[in-house]
Amino acid sequence: MNAVIYARYSCDRQTEQSIEGQLRECKAFAASEGINIIGEYIDRAISGTTANRPEFQRMIADSRYKTFQAVIVYKLDRFARNRYDSAMYKSKLKANGVRVLSAKEHITDSPEGIILEGLLEAMNEYYSAELSQKIKRGMRENAIKGKTTGGNVALGYRIGADKQMEIEPAGASLVRRIFTSYDNGRTFTEICDDLNHAGYTTSRGKQFRIDTISRILANQRYTGTFQCAGEDAHCPPIIEPELFRSVQERLTESRHKHRHTQSPHEYVLTGKAICGTCGRRLTGRAGTSKTDKRYYYYCCPNKCCGWLPAAELER
Repeated sequence: MNAVIYARYSCDRQTEQSIEGQLRECKAFAASEGINIIGEYIDRAISGTTANRPEFQRMIADSRYKTFQAVIVYKLDRFARNRYDSAMYKSKLKANGVRVLSAKEHITDSPEGIILEGLLEAMNEYYSAELSQKIKRGMRENAIKGKTTGGNVALGYRIGADKQMEIEPAGASLVRRIFTSYDNGRTFTEICDDLNHAGYTTSRGKQFRIDTISRILANQRYTGTFQCAGEDAHCPPIIEPELFRSVQERLTESRHKHRHTQSPHEYVLTGKAICGTCGRRLTGRAGTSKTDKRYYYYCCPNKCCGWLPAAELER
């Protein structure tokens, strides 16, 4: 019997060595069972709670060629940590004559094996849900205490002693400049051009874009008090509450004005559909045929994926 190995590690303090250990155990299991390994699929730093894993999806797609009859994983939680995904993708593999085998959990084809597999998958999903709950609770507590919650630090802040958020003077000055400029009537495009021409960069070291300015102007954190999971959280203020309110009023007026001129089609996937090539958000576009019939599409700003019919994609 031919088989492939699927290995994965998440970004939760795991490393490349984790992959090496999984491959070693899977190969030892295959040798003991007389199984011939013909390939490997490896996803790095991707959670098992999502099925959106490039190598995982490639493995599922390759199963239709029927060159292998089994997928060997170190443990079932490497395949999936979501019972729905596990059942759905195992069903797809089964339709192509492929089984999923666990190197460390010797699950038989008996009725008892079915129960054991179900229990293991339920425990894996429980562990992921409990871990997610603990992480969110920890992030909420950190935010309430004015500490960093991880991820990219907003422009104008830096992480100080004991993970406390503190003001970074140069960035804070830039944030005040953006708020003041918009409050004085300048547009997103004008602010971007001004900052980029002066050589300023975002907290990630990139050029300013319209969506960057939009996120900064909508970030209530800059007032020093913001909501985190329904609780009031605090950090050093950069923007006066009066200026923040004035900017929000102008943003609301701008959205209301554009509502009357926008397309009659509601692009419900705006902000949700992502280009698989460059990672940019797809935007709504419209076109008119020779018979004056309107057609609606989603497009990548970098023109990676062509014009995708809106109705088909939304359906």
